[in-house]
Amino acid sequence: MEKTVCKTSFWSLLKGQLNNLNSEEFADKIAVAPEGEFLLIDVRSPEEFNQGSFPDARNINYSSGDLWDQLEMLNKEKDIFVFCRSGRRSIRVCTLLRNGGFDKDKVFNLDGGLNSFSKYYDFELNRL
Repeated sequence: MEKTVCKTSFWSLLKGQLNNLNSEEFADKIAVAPEGEFLLIDVRSPEEFNQGSFPDARNINYSSGDLWDQLEMLNKEKDIFVFCRSGRRSIRVCTLLRNGGFDKDKVFNLDGGLNSFSKYYDFELNRL
């Protein structure tokens, strides 16, 4: 009898533990969130961020040496929406937040990142 091995990708395992929102869900959730009651966190590099991001997004560089120090200063009472270019860095940051004591029901990942979002929404990024 042949053994069957179920292979689950590392990313699938990480994503399965998070609140992943597709582009439509992400846009809808932000649209109905009360102003000032949520944080938009762009975890791309400063160079990527300066090319454009969502209005009111805050840049916390995933590759910075003080990533956790910056994340730890975020208001844990607010909903936190995390995004990057493709979704991989934001998955890691959401995992850090979850494992670091943030309420898992208040941390959201943009599945597929800005690449996915821009396929469905014609939006203008704030250019810095």
